Amino acid sequence: MTILVENLSKRFDQIQALRHIYLEIQKNAIVALVGGSGSGKSTLLRMIAGLDTPDSGSIWLNGKNTAFMSVQERKIGFVSQSYALFPHMTVYDNIAFGLHVKKQTSKKIEKRVKYLLSLIELDNLANHYPVQLSGGQRQRVALARALAPEPKVLLLDEPFAALDMRMRKELRDWIRTLQKRSSVTIVLVTHDYKEVLEIATEIIMLKNGRVEQLGEPEDFYNYFVSKKLL
Repeated sequence: MTILVENLSKRFDQIQALRHIYLEIQKNAIVALVGGSGSGKSTLLRMIAGLDTPDSGSIWLNGKNTAFMSVQERKIGFVSQSYALFPHMTVYDNIAFGLHVKKQTSKKIEKRVKYLLSLIELDNLANHYPVQLSGGQRQRVALARALAPEPKVLLLDEPFAALDMRMRKELRDWIRTLQKRSSVTIVLVTHDYKEVLEIATEIIMLKNGRVEQLGEPEDFYNYFVSKKLL
């Protein structure tokens, strides 16, 4: 799914979170939003997801204006850094949750959940509870739950923040594999520019609610406008 953001602005009380944002995200890309705290990364992500409403401007998904679309119609999966798994549900039931909400048949739910368990390589932990999993495993379950309804876009807010170095690398590798196997457009927010140089196909740097720099990883590797901001 392509994403087009046109002249997007958002203010929270006295804080101008986004200022006239223009950008285009291509289908099947892995795009990283980077920048310092308060730069507008998470606000932009929530706008794309439909969780916040812009003051002005528009967001287009595959050529359709999201002003006339519900959150469900956008076909977007959203994963926060807290994972937000249901502690009283097993891994299987957490992944199946959105499919039950969509009132899919038991047969379809079982087939989809088994596929996702295989995709995240946690088949043997289907009956475990979140408390029994490592941080990396919980994050993979959160990703699988977001993927269950077959979204066209997957939005990740600081997906590596709570993980140690080994788990961060493991999850980065896994996300690259996931994108290739599922053909989903991925947009992630992070503070760590070293990680995005490794995982992203495109990087968008925000500062004070504006797009300061954008390009492919090699462009950023050779020249950062504001390297110290990251």
